[in-house]
Amino acid sequence: MMFFSKKKLPEVERVVKANDRDYNEKFQYADNRIHTSKYNVLTFLPINLFEQFQRVANAYFLFLLILQLIPEISSLTWFTTIVPLVLVISMTAVKDATDDYFRHRSDNQVNNRQSEVLINSKLQNEKWMNVKVGDIIKLENNQFVAADLLLLSSSEPHGLCYVETAELDGETNLKVRQALPVTSELGADISSLAKFDGTVVCEAPNNKLDKFSGVLSWKDSKHTLSNQKIILRGCVLRNTSWCFGMVLFAGPDTKLMQNSGKTKFKRTSIDRLMNTLVLWIFGFLVCLGVILAIGNSIWESKVGAQFRTFLFRSEGEKSSLFSGFLTFWSYVIILNTLVPISLYVSVEVIRLGHSYFINWDRKMYYTAKAMPAEARTTTLNEELGQIEYIFSDKTGTLTQNIMTFKKCSINGRVYGEVLDDLSQKKEITKKKESVDVPGKSQSERVLHFSDHSLMEAIELGDPKVHEFLRLLALCHTVMSEEDGAGQLVYQVQSPDEGALVTAARNFGFVFKSRTPETITVEELGTPVTYQLLAFLDFNNIRKRMSVIVRNPEGQIKLYSKGADTILFEKLHPSNKDLLSLTSDHLSEFAGEGLRTLAIAYRELDDKYFKVWQEMLEDANAATMERDERISGLYEEIERDLMLLGATAVEDKLQEGVIETVTSLSLANIKIWILTGDKEETAVNIGYACNVLTDAMDAVFVITGNTALEVRQELRKAKENLCGQNTSFSNGHVLNESKQQLKLDSGAEELVTGEYALVINGHSLAHALESDVENDFLELACMCKAVVCCRVTPLQKAQVVELVKKHRNAVTLAIGDGANDVSMIKSAHIGIGISGQEGLQAVLASDYALAQFKYLQRLLLVHGRWSYYRMCKFLCYFFYKNFAFTLVHFWFAFFCGFSAQTVYDQWFITLFNIVYTSLPVLAMGIFDQDVSDQNSMDYPQLYEPGQLNLLFNKRIFFICVAHGIYTSLALFFIPYGSFYNAAGEDGQHIADYQSFAVTMATSLVIVVSVQIALDTSYWTVINHVFIWGSVATYFSILLAMHSNGVFRIFPHQFPFVGNAWHSLSQKFVWLVVLLIAVTSVMPVVAFRFLKMYLYPSLSDQIRRWQKAQRKERPIRSRRPQTRRSSSRRSGYAFAHQEGYGELITSGKNMRAKNPAPTSGLEKMLYNNTSWIENLCKKTTDMVSGFSHDKTVKL
Repeated sequence: MMFFSKKKLPEVERVVKANDRDYNEKFQYADNRIHTSKYNVLTFLPINLFEQFQRVANAYFLFLLILQLIPEISSLTWFTTIVPLVLVISMTAVKDATDDYFRHRSDNQVNNRQSEVLINSKLQNEKWMNVKVGDIIKLENNQFVAADLLLLSSSEPHGLCYVETAELDGETNLKVRQALPVTSELGADISSLAKFDGTVVCEAPNNKLDKFSGVLSWKDSKHTLSNQKIILRGCVLRNTSWCFGMVLFAGPDTKLMQNSGKTKFKRTSIDRLMNTLVLWIFGFLVCLGVILAIGNSIWESKVGAQFRTFLFRSEGEKSSLFSGFLTFWSYVIILNTLVPISLYVSVEVIRLGHSYFINWDRKMYYTAKAMPAEARTTTLNEELGQIEYIFSDKTGTLTQNIMTFKKCSINGRVYGEVLDDLSQKKEITKKKESVDVPGKSQSERVLHFSDHSLMEAIELGDPKVHEFLRLLALCHTVMSEEDGAGQLVYQVQSPDEGALVTAARNFGFVFKSRTPETITVEELGTPVTYQLLAFLDFNNIRKRMSVIVRNPEGQIKLYSKGADTILFEKLHPSNKDLLSLTSDHLSEFAGEGLRTLAIAYRELDDKYFKVWQEMLEDANAATMERDERISGLYEEIERDLMLLGATAVEDKLQEGVIETVTSLSLANIKIWILTGDKEETAVNIGYACNVLTDAMDAVFVITGNTALEVRQELRKAKENLCGQNTSFSNGHVLNESKQQLKLDSGAEELVTGEYALVINGHSLAHALESDVENDFLELACMCKAVVCCRVTPLQKAQVVELVKKHRNAVTLAIGDGANDVSMIKSAHIGIGISGQEGLQAVLASDYALAQFKYLQRLLLVHGRWSYYRMCKFLCYFFYKNFAFTLVHFWFAFFCGFSAQTVYDQWFITLFNIVYTSLPVLAMGIFDQDVSDQNSMDYPQLYEPGQLNLLFNKRIFFICVAHGIYTSLALFFIPYGSFYNAAGEDGQHIADYQSFAVTMATSLVIVVSVQIALDTSYWTVINHVFIWGSVATYFSILLAMHSNGVFRIFPHQFPFVGNAWHSLSQKFVWLVVLLIAVTSVMPVVAFRFLKMYLYPSLSDQIRRWQKAQRKERPIRSRRPQTRRSSSRRSGYAFAHQEGYGELITSGKNMRAKNPAPTSGLEKMLYNNTSWIENLCKKTTDMVSGFSHDKTVKL
């Protein structure tokens, strides 16, 4: 009946009723089972065969097989085609089935995860795939969310819960979600939850991660639902003991799966070129067949009539036209070896070998996780050698997502640098002894800080140092709790804030706990409780946060930290000298790629503070211009600050990222960073890993909020770029027509400077519209680097698709999280990093790596070698098959166009399978022009692959011409030599079989010598395969013409002794030698002259390798240059506004905490709009950089 069921209509809105599966099933909502696999048992055979016969060659060989089954036209037996065809299709099918088996296995692992579901008033363990829309499920701390849920209640006060969205947007910052007050009262009461029968009417399934609209109807009242009430699949519950949620979207309808994209059938550019060439060759074959068919018709009408008597045929039985028609198909079959199916078998074997080389490469083995590189597909290896654009995620791909406190400047002195006896800076290595931290029990982990002078200053009681660390322990939004073992655990809203609080903790100033009105710090073992009087929260305009506290001595102090460019304007004039010194330190820190932050404080008069506090209470109670008044009061009190110093936090890059980015840039590969993180954070990482550099002429920042603004900013940036470039000074204007969207490389080559583009997610949404994408792509492709911030998973895929569509360039996407899956699937090559965010990216990828640094070796060594080997293989294969096959064409003019083969049928069958298969496989698998180390040291060697220089249509025609020349030598030299010739015994030797043996022997020797010339890297396997194949040929030839084989198969091998008789003639060997010299010498001469007159870079390196083989080469290391920059403070941008209000409200704290008593705290505590403020104030907009070379548009 399923075949006659109605097709489900697309949803306009969704109606879901809680705890009512029968009601929800009538809407046919998708269940929670996910499918990332391509096939199942029933669909595998038809879909896989359909995909395989999309290859023109496979369809071509199927057509030939049908022709060979017709006896009137077949001069070759059918098994010569069907055996290799079935072999190659079977091999490919097994490989595809294996790949899909692993996808099924990963799907089953996810689908079989357990979740607690409320069924029949009881919590029962159910598999994820059995969860239905409308079910109520229970989540516990650190559990993955099974489906898109409406949050009903949680263990936290006011129905709060915290989630980590790393798999959705790449951010590890905790996000807060809050249940409706009416449902949060349900708590964990199973009976109340089982009776809950609310109905949700909401939007249809979509891929928008940051938006949700719906209405909950329950108890005769309606409640509006927003994104803050929804927990999405892929999130992880954090810092929340438990929560209950109602399933709204399941399985493929969840926003995570809506963003994941479809699994696409990927083919390399060489595959696509081969399809074109096969069509050309087939057209060429048809032309040859037509010529020979016409020749046969003419011959039959002029000469053939004289032979019909001997063939026992009547005069009218066969007309000359019909004879030509049959001859045409006969020659199509005979000449089919122009593209033998063994070509595709060999290609698959070579790709498989290259994949194993990637898997076995110990230099891409990550010992920390015992993880090797993995080629998850075997069909894309050579395309790794042609990459022009890399699209990289940031968090977890370029970085370890671990913030480390590296250095600080306190009262004009830098701590964190180690000086030698000559007062020269020394690099801190892992071997350096770490500082001895007092109160070691409170230390979270070994501190990566090797300057003992800071600990000495703490022990000596330096008041500035103590005040600096006290500020780090007080001014933050961190929450503390104890784990099961009684250890203090910090829940941080941003990882860099966690690094600062942890640093203070490790230096003896331990943040212990907080209430809405107090903060408790253990200072060098002594607990001290500060009264929290006010919290001046961070936002993107202020770029700082402050706290006002009263210490036990009764002093009121304001502690502030934030962007130095902002904070320095608030300092007291007496800080002038210290400001100059600290600015130098900040520039030095920023030059090392560290994330910097200024630290300052102010002592407040008690009377002044009370007046200010009353004004703040009035401003909070105001209905008009409330935010502006509060902001003004913050500005009022945050002045005349006393500078303490600055911090430098390292957003730790993965090992080798800088070297990898530098090397790939030298290989002319453009790197685009696509991240869901904030703009300043992404830009800081861009500078840290050398994607962005201070040497760049300009960095263009696009922040428009409408399509018109974005277009204007893009065009203004392009005008600035062209204006700064002398090549455009002649007033050249780029054509803005649709045709210009497919940019020619000429416009890019005219750009002599280095530029970068930074664009926000909301601006990118407009830039990807059809009428703006032209301007965006033109500008982006003229820039050396592009950074896209705050992008959704779908936007990542759209950017990749845009470049693929209009640039005709090979793209690579690399990421580590579920938010990168759609990008990985869209790119030509998808690489998954096995990082901190699960294995979704790896499971969707073509190649899996443990670290970003291995990308350098994967592309510059394995990718380049794979492309180089595949191109040499194809050139040689087409050459030898044209040389082998076209001899039939020349012979046709001397055999009456009768479709007689010039070779023995067994030789035709074995030539590509036995005699020449292994040498070309050895070359295709093992050959290399330069060593792996030289491939890494000279990234410029990668460029021929990007320009497609080693195998293209021009190279193909050269190979065809070479094959035609060799075929002429193979046929006409023996023909002329044998004409009216006699053997040494005086007998005539110009018989057909001797002629065939001589040509076959010459062919095998010529192609063997040719592959020996083509081989650049000799191994034992190459020697065995090449010379072993020649020996195999002679062994089989003599065996087939022996008496023993004739006695067993008298009809198949009738020419007894012919081979021995022919090869015993010196005359025959002289003919073979003449053919070999005539065929090979022009090639040798041409290559000799080319290498010495116009050597390529690889020729020069190969020559140097040979000269240095006896000496140990000196490996040069690129010096690490330090960058000096005025661009600082990325910390404030990595923080989220609203957490200060959340803390002072006390709504994220347990009910046992005492209620606030002071007027300010009580006012904030009773404010019910804090969650809305938190959501409203969260913004992506950044006003700009302080980088002096940034172009502000």
